[in-house]
Amino acid sequence: MPALRHFPLCWPRALPLQLTLAGLLGLGLHVGAAHAETPIPMAVAVSAPTQLAAIDPRWSSSFEAFAAADLKQAPQPGGVVFVGSSSIRLWNDLETSFSDQPLVIKRGFGGSQLLDCVKLVHHLVLPYQPRLVVVYAGENDLAEGASPRDVAERFTAFVQAVKAALPDTRIAFVSIKPSPLRSGMLPAVREANELVRAYSQTEPWLDYIDVFSSMLDDQGQPRAELFQGDRLHLNADGYAIWQRIIALHLKG
Repeated sequence: MPALRHFPLCWPRALPLQLTLAGLLGLGLHVGAAHAETPIPMAVAVSAPTQLAAIDPRWSSSFEAFAAADLKQAPQPGGVVFVGSSSIRLWNDLETSFSDQPLVIKRGFGGSQLLDCVKLVHHLVLPYQPRLVVVYAGENDLAEGASPRDVAERFTAFVQAVKAALPDTRIAFVSIKPSPLRSGMLPAVREANELVRAYSQTEPWLDYIDVFSSMLDDQGQPRAELFQGDRLHLNADGYAIWQRIIALHLKG
């Protein structure tokens, strides 16, 4: 397997971070206590994929379904892969929502954090060799106690992992949504989104997709009519907004 590549990061002055693959060796310990018991070096995450048996039991059925689908019909390279938490998993018509794309692959697993996407990048992204990865994650990280800076670092780690193996792949981050159930997190959500937006502006192959702004009312509060009764997951109207905005970023 070719040697891992390093991609220097040019963070703006407000975010003085320099993370390389070597510098991420202790990421599992640094970015959140929820995963501190299972830290993995980034080099391992990229060069030694875990087996399905080692995946958290919460997601075993999801990853078994992914593997079965791939076995039945292996996707062609060059598609668009959507990864992330339940907002991706529950998007029932996602694969058909972007009819202008020749191939859309949905790889969402509910309850996951952005750090989980980093650890499982071998299953979620690398086998498909996509031209574009669309990521929705980070909301659960904040809900579990991660800071906005943690979310930015975790997205950086995800970018590093993908680009080390697939240097030509583009990556787009869908902004963390303003869920009514988690309205107390709005300041942290805004900060995390802004940090990721700032980082995404430093590289031409990164993109930030702002769905957050369109999901607020005139008073700057979450629009409850875009969510299901649990006030956390999107309904059809919420997904319609996502589809309209995300579609503008899939061209090219």
